[in-house]
Amino acid sequence: MAAPLIFADDIAPAQAASVRPAPVRFALTFDDGPSGEGPDNPTGIILDTLAENPTQKGIKAIFFVLTRSSGEDAAPRGRELLGREDRQGHVLALHDGSSRRHPIHRRLSDGALEESLSDGVADLVAITGRPVALLRPPYWAYDARTLAAYARHGLSMLLTDISANDGKAWGFSASPSRRSHMASELARVHERMMRGEITAVEGVTPIVVTFHDTNDYTAAHMQEYLQMLVDEARSAGIALAARPFYDDGAVLERAALVRARDIAHRADMVPWSWRWIQW
Repeated sequence: MAAPLIFADDIAPAQAASVRPAPVRFALTFDDGPSGEGPDNPTGIILDTLAENPTQKGIKAIFFVLTRSSGEDAAPRGRELLGREDRQGHVLALHDGSSRRHPIHRRLSDGALEESLSDGVADLVAITGRPVALLRPPYWAYDARTLAAYARHGLSMLLTDISANDGKAWGFSASPSRRSHMASELARVHERMMRGEITAVEGVTPIVVTFHDTNDYTAAHMQEYLQMLVDEARSAGIALAARPFYDDGAVLERAALVRARDIAHRADMVPWSWRWIQW
């Protein structure tokens, strides 16, 4: 049973220092895939790295996918990768199910949004044979109307605690400040944990981390990112679980669903660089 959520206002100053959050387990998530590239496919490289790496073997992740984006997952290579993700025990979740390629859901008409969700869910069920439980909106953009649409389709919206900021920018794909950025993100997470804002699930504190599996740079540095998360968490004073990454897809999905229901702290789970944008 999940531990009750403790709000900072409920903690007396003398008690605050005694808060001992449950050890952290990282819930890795990937957006925008699968990649449709041929040789050196970044999605495939990331899957290989999650399975075999020096930090922890057999890591499971949640892939928020585009099921009908032209040239990528709609292609045979993308479909094969979706099947591989499922067979390897990862969680398939919906990013978007239209052919519009990463549209802002808030800007879609009611009909277009319904079609996107219906098609996306049907595409994933056809691969996994199971209901789809999780969704992440493109560009983190949501409102009351889109949330109601997600709920009608049985989808819970999961945002993130940490964004790796690994997406393409200015025409190239790189993240030269990746370690300092991750240190800053983990320091902020630690503060939230000490305020009791992140509830434990099955004895650990699930911290959601977001990457993009269509990014060649991310694929090339995935092993480094995994070790970086562990190192910078320890530097921030965060206690880690014995196995710091989820290695069971079903357990990962349960934890993600609990985090998705934390409406009170939803704003803190939108990457800071997107919070000021007026959708």
